[in-house]
Amino acid sequence: MSKVIVVGGGAAGCMAAYAAAKNGHEVHLLEKNEKIGKKIYITGKGRCNVTNASDIETILQNVVSNPKFLYSAIYTFTNDDVINFFEDQNVPLKIERGNRVFPVSDHSSDIIKALERALKENHVSIHLYTQVQSLLIKDGKCTGVALSDDTQMHADHVIVATGGLSYPSTGSTGDGYRWAEDTGHTIIEPVPSLVPFETKESWIPQLQGLSLKNVSLKLKRGNKVLYDDFGEMLFTHFGISGPLVLSASAKLKASDFHSPLNAEIDLKPAISKDELSDRLVREFTENQNKDFRNGINGLFPSKLTPIMIHVSQIDEHKKCNEITKEERLAFVELTKGLPFTVTGKREFKEAIITKGGINVKNIDPSTMESKIVKSLSFCGEVLDLDAYTGGYNLQIAWSTGYLAGLSI
Repeated sequence: MSKVIVVGGGAAGCMAAYAAAKNGHEVHLLEKNEKIGKKIYITGKGRCNVTNASDIETILQNVVSNPKFLYSAIYTFTNDDVINFFEDQNVPLKIERGNRVFPVSDHSSDIIKALERALKENHVSIHLYTQVQSLLIKDGKCTGVALSDDTQMHADHVIVATGGLSYPSTGSTGDGYRWAEDTGHTIIEPVPSLVPFETKESWIPQLQGLSLKNVSLKLKRGNKVLYDDFGEMLFTHFGISGPLVLSASAKLKASDFHSPLNAEIDLKPAISKDELSDRLVREFTENQNKDFRNGINGLFPSKLTPIMIHVSQIDEHKKCNEITKEERLAFVELTKGLPFTVTGKREFKEAIITKGGINVKNIDPSTMESKIVKSLSFCGEVLDLDAYTGGYNLQIAWSTGYLAGLSI
């Protein structure tokens, strides 16, 4: 039996501790917070999207950074294994839109309780309020950890699962990056991902709270399209958010944000410009003696209509039968491509995950062990692995954590 220390009581750390204990090792899980699973508690708006029920290839297609690195981990501990794990712990699960998997109770606390039960059943020693200061390295091997109170804990193997930099209030303060760098590992610059965007235009905060469904969002640098997708988005007091925006933040590189981006929303992606123009002709004919603002009433959500009029620069009191062909065609262009400017991403405290981290080239993908330091493994968000929303990021945590613990 070996003594194993797991640093970090999040999803990856808990699963690593569980797998190592199942494998017959003496396991100590060190967590600096007052409880394990603080970030799990807030995932999925408190409901916890534990995984995604799609096939493995679909899951890997939704991984943005280094999907090939994950083959061994995800095939070793699949999404079906995750579902079985929690249901075996008496947490029934359900599948929702987009194959997202949630606990039937809609309570993330049930997921955390299941992890606690599994750890206790397998005699994992959980050390709360325990802050690790550094790793102990001797002759190219990790021999334990030094704690913040200057005491040392020795072990045969150490697994680091300290997370990234997103939601720092949960304890994700980048400790793992520092330890990895101190021991010779390369760090890919961590940046916020699955995070809202800030915008320049003064009219956007006026739309705060408005959600648009079935629209297309396009982001461009000059004429080069960096992102173009269809779905749902939300206006906020600082810019834009929602599924479309979060996915865009995951896909775009850090360098894409070194200067503002041109953005546009197609508010009517289901119809062509010609079809929209014909519809406006009909609306203006039927409402020929009404003001322009009343002639377009049914086209947009009520909150958006005055903004569209403002941006179009058409007099809201102009009669529909006075709208020129040029004005109508310009309004079609505006509706099919409402322009605005993205000035940057929000900070880590609003990011769901971190993009970047320990370079996976330094890690053995079949074991999660470091190629640089023996008896040292890394798993979860501390690695340069990230995915779109939909349960994929938690699947990365479960799979890499399980493989790290299993491989000792």
